[in-house]
Amino acid sequence: MKEVAEFITKHLSSIVEILAAFVISVALLKFLYRYILHIFNPSDGFNNQTIRIQFGSALTISLELLLAADILATAIAPTWDDIGKLAAIAVLRTALNYFLEKELKNNELAATQIAKDKSQGLKTENVP
Repeated sequence: MKEVAEFITKHLSSIVEILAAFVISVALLKFLYRYILHIFNPSDGFNNQTIRIQFGSALTISLELLLAADILATAIAPTWDDIGKLAAIAVLRTALNYFLEKELKNNELAATQIAKDKSQGLKTENVP
């Protein structure tokens, strides 16, 4: 039974890592496509901020998937070394995720405020 659990957990971890890589790949291709279109057609309905927010959201999801894969890989009979590595990885990925989410939230609020000001006819400055 232990061998079956190890087998399933090991392969599930690999599948989740592949899924995270797929999410990053699709998000990167989508980001590049929209960015290049935006360079040649600035009035395409997207701005750089919107493109970055969508890409950042995909990166957040992939970070969570990678953390889940690491937890799965360490779940079966971990050594103290494995637990220490997992803790370090979890802290780093959680910190990255926290600051990425914080920046995304601030950017979304700024974009919402700009859209609101434009709808009211107010002049706004570009917010990074």
